[in-house]
Amino acid sequence: MLKKIAAPSFFLLFSFFTSHAQQLAVSGLQDKVEVYRDPWGINHIYAENEHDLFFIQGYMAAKDRLFQFEIWRRQATGTVAELLGEREIKRDIGTRLFKFRGNMKAEMNHYHERGEEIITSFVDGVNAYIAEANAAPEKLPVEFQLLKAKPQPWTPEVVISRHQGLLGNIGNELKAGRAVAAIGAEKFKEIEYYHPYDPDLNMDPVIDQSLLTEDILELYNAYRKSVKFQPSDVQASAREGMEKYSELAAKWEEDFTLDRQELRNAVGSNNWVVSGERTQSGYPMLANDPHRSLAAPSLRYWSHLVAPGWNVIGAGEPEIPGISIGHNEYGAWGLTVFTNDSEDLYVYETNPENPNQYKYNGGWEDMKIITETIKVKDRPDVTVELKYTRHGPVVFEKADKHVAYAVRCGWQEVGGAPYLASLRMDQAETWEEFREACNYSHIPGENMIWADRKGNIGWQAVGIAPIRKNFSGMVPVPGDGRYEWDGYLPIKAKPHSYNPAEGYVITANENLTKTDYEFPEIITFDWGDGYRGDRLKEIIASGKVLSLGDMAAMQTDYLALPAREIVPMLKNLSIADTKTNAARDKLLAWDFVLDKNSTTAAIYAAWEKEINARMKNLMIPAEARPHISGLSMFKVIGWLQAPPPVFGSDPIKGRDDLLISSLAAAISQLEQKLGRDQRKWQYGQEKNHHVVIKHPMSEAVSADIRKKLDVGPAPRGGYHLTPGVTGSGDNQTHGATFRIIMDTQSWDRSMGINSPGQSGDPDSKYYKNLFDLWANDKYFPVYYSKEMIMKVAEESYKMSPR
Repeated sequence: MLKKIAAPSFFLLFSFFTSHAQQLAVSGLQDKVEVYRDPWGINHIYAENEHDLFFIQGYMAAKDRLFQFEIWRRQATGTVAELLGEREIKRDIGTRLFKFRGNMKAEMNHYHERGEEIITSFVDGVNAYIAEANAAPEKLPVEFQLLKAKPQPWTPEVVISRHQGLLGNIGNELKAGRAVAAIGAEKFKEIEYYHPYDPDLNMDPVIDQSLLTEDILELYNAYRKSVKFQPSDVQASAREGMEKYSELAAKWEEDFTLDRQELRNAVGSNNWVVSGERTQSGYPMLANDPHRSLAAPSLRYWSHLVAPGWNVIGAGEPEIPGISIGHNEYGAWGLTVFTNDSEDLYVYETNPENPNQYKYNGGWEDMKIITETIKVKDRPDVTVELKYTRHGPVVFEKADKHVAYAVRCGWQEVGGAPYLASLRMDQAETWEEFREACNYSHIPGENMIWADRKGNIGWQAVGIAPIRKNFSGMVPVPGDGRYEWDGYLPIKAKPHSYNPAEGYVITANENLTKTDYEFPEIITFDWGDGYRGDRLKEIIASGKVLSLGDMAAMQTDYLALPAREIVPMLKNLSIADTKTNAARDKLLAWDFVLDKNSTTAAIYAAWEKEINARMKNLMIPAEARPHISGLSMFKVIGWLQAPPPVFGSDPIKGRDDLLISSLAAAISQLEQKLGRDQRKWQYGQEKNHHVVIKHPMSEAVSADIRKKLDVGPAPRGGYHLTPGVTGSGDNQTHGATFRIIMDTQSWDRSMGINSPGQSGDPDSKYYKNLFDLWANDKYFPVYYSKEMIMKVAEESYKMSPR
């Protein structure tokens, strides 16, 4: 059932703007700029020219997220070891190995015809605030005080860094290669849920499969991982003890890993757009909630940018100019992940006489070598050689076997910086202009949806798509010249639709490609299960005329479609154990909603988790388990509905025994975890399914500082397969912190949320002010007209050139 949220479901604060504007003189401005800050922390920026608009976007974002900006800069430039020491050397090597080294002018102007000017203006604004902040170091946010560090200036190379992007499937490709080496291609395909086509997973006999268990992607993974702090990084008086630190870090890693095991299903996004024929207003409405790792501060950051030629509001990543998800005067747009395979792992035979040469087309070809120096805290500088083949960075070498491995990345082409192509989308006035802007969006692979005030809706898949004529891209291949990309498919040739007959488009990371699609060679095989999208479709296709409140209820819907298929299997089973039988009766009477206050929801979630664990042991040979982290729920339910012989001589009985024993085990686990009193088994609670949004320094600092940095706990409903995604572990580590809903009839009716707040400064009132709203599935109004913004503004700034 769809839970009711009364329209317009706003948590509205009437904070009429009466205070005097702060007068600021800012070096680098060309003209006057006004900024109005609403009660939810959004800066509404009004500039007289484009330069000042993006200058102040950078300035205000840096002001709000200064420590996040500094960590981003170090990740992007390969200078984390300079701050945290030798444990970060491999990260810095990986960063420099995968650094964009093409023409910067062409790179920046790919994203917008004035991209160089826009990005440079944004960077100048960031640096203007950094200079101001460093002039009074005693006022720097607490993280800088704890680390005894200061923020450093930016360059445009920081903005176009690829380190934070959703880049490709190289990790899955290596895991697939390892699994195939362990159990063979056909057996592996029986376990994995590959679709809509059947990939060739047979590896070329040239490849020594026994070497695939080496840590081949260590540098790539080091470059991509989040920065973690340890007690030794912070001032002695603020440190957590090592025993407690180890306990906290291990628990966080356990929760994070559990969610990552369900990556295909848990991390992605939802978006949908409906035509005016299906809405109360008679105009199209659009909703989007991107899912990523939860952190304090959030990955997303709201802005409103107004200048000649610009009037766009929404959110993006704070370190990137423009708006990635939102609306302008004409239309609205949103995004979800469209699975795109833009990476391949190449394996080379290297020359025994010269390891810097690799075999290509029958001859020896030289690797390109770049030498760089890495500064390391409290240690001498480290000089490293970065090697490249014609395909890309060399990530691993096995000298005694004369083998090297490189990663080919479509995102290292011009235009591979995540989300920057949104700059073109921000000024689109029609579907045609929006779709043309999509043609520049190389990374990530996304489902872009559109709705405009003229009543049009559309969908365009984006992302750089290599054409592979003779291999699937799902396992490693030799780099000897026999497995090459045949260019890239034009983005506008990727799947799309415009004003579909059904009057809606829904994307939730599942495959939407029709079987007769003209270019199947660019469609990957690894998609999320369809349960989130199916649930959203079920609601929209019911024929209900939708309100804003209905859209909000859909974004936070906790009905678990898998439960609807699994629970009825318990009916008519003979269960001798009294507790297990009582649990079965509760489940059969349940509405399948993982409500945070429901005790039956707690029973189901524990039961499903136990079923999955047992199915993994049953279906995956032991030698392949290290390489297959999780099972598709679609496959699990299929095996339960039609049990294969692996269940025993009587597969039906074997299936029933598994369901009963799993339920008994789940009850026992809940008793150990929550006590014997089932009245205290509420699904959402601190001992079970909840959320604490953790700061990167959380485990490293003392309890009093941790309390200031972390946000929560709060009980949560849902899980990784409900539209309201809240993860699989006790503590939610992934999901939607940012949500937006837009009614094209009136932009002032838009709704949104971000968590825990707009600011990254723990001393700011905007650091965690949105957490309670978010945790309780509420929204704030996203005002667009200056009239409404002025009515609620809490702060204002009048800025002028210094």
